[in-house]
Amino acid sequence: MASAPPAPRIHWFARLEHRLHVWREGRARRRGRTATIVPFPGYGGPGWVRVVGRVLIVPAQRRTKDGELASVRGWRSFVGIPVSFAAVDVHIGDTTHHVVADRGGVVDTRISADLEPGWQTFTISVEGQEPVEARAFIVAESTNFGVVSDVDDTVMVTALPRPFIAFWNSFVLDEHARIPVPGMAVLLDQLLRQHPGAPMVYLSTGAWNVAPTLWRFLGRHLFPAGSMLLTDWGPTHDRWFRSGREHKLTNLRRLAAEFPDVKWLLIGDDGQHDESIYTQFMDEHPESVAGVAIRRLLPAEAVLAGGRAGREPHSEDTAPWVSAEDGAGLRDLLGEAGILH
Repeated sequence: MASAPPAPRIHWFARLEHRLHVWREGRARRRGRTATIVPFPGYGGPGWVRVVGRVLIVPAQRRTKDGELASVRGWRSFVGIPVSFAAVDVHIGDTTHHVVADRGGVVDTRISADLEPGWQTFTISVEGQEPVEARAFIVAESTNFGVVSDVDDTVMVTALPRPFIAFWNSFVLDEHARIPVPGMAVLLDQLLRQHPGAPMVYLSTGAWNVAPTLWRFLGRHLFPAGSMLLTDWGPTHDRWFRSGREHKLTNLRRLAAEFPDVKWLLIGDDGQHDESIYTQFMDEHPESVAGVAIRRLLPAEAVLAGGRAGREPHSEDTAPWVSAEDGAGLRDLLGEAGILH
């Protein structure tokens, strides 16, 4: 009988990170703090739902004198303590599904559930705590169009590739000071209005820690609600940091497999790797692409971002490919391409 393959060797930094989380968790629990589940907007289809969230021990949210949530500095999003391998209960209707978080406290699982198309709610609980409400957008079987949008420098100006700017935006900058890309909210809203029932997916290399901040930013600036697929900045079993490119490609491929009849409009920018990622995905799954819309960084933004990515060769025969500096320009070009009416 053939022997089982050896287990993959865990990167030493991943082991160190895990021990740090365990130490912080133990210290917090000795102080009487408990874990909670922070749900993120998921999605699903007929008979299933992708549930996404994170189990954390978090400090109490500050509030103003009027009782509203106080303005949040970026670094506060990163002080929560992830709870590794936490047991989580997902309650949908009369059924409870038992799932387990990963090493970073992230829950990302597909479970069986019969939910009506559109935004639906259910509850998630951990460690006997009060259940919290979660949401997922259920895609109808007849749906044939969807939107996938990057976040950094596509809907929100961040100039992310420069390390210092990335640090400033992620850990220091007040969330109310973040700037939306002009016209992008109107563009996304118009796309979804013209395609009722279309899924909206925000696919970003940003960390899950900033998901609540991002959700508030999108709502404040009138972006349409959408599912969120972010990542964890920590190490994997074999490398220092996760690959943002692989994160995006993996999720695009998953969407193509889960929704074979949906054609996706892919929206990104030319400051990172969106063009090469979308080109590769379009080559692999031409039947899953309705078009590509690339937001060109302004000259000053390109300088902060360390330049623009090189132009990727692509075929216009597969799907329309348009590029402009803001949402209004993209909207006009998508109209000429027949994707908007």
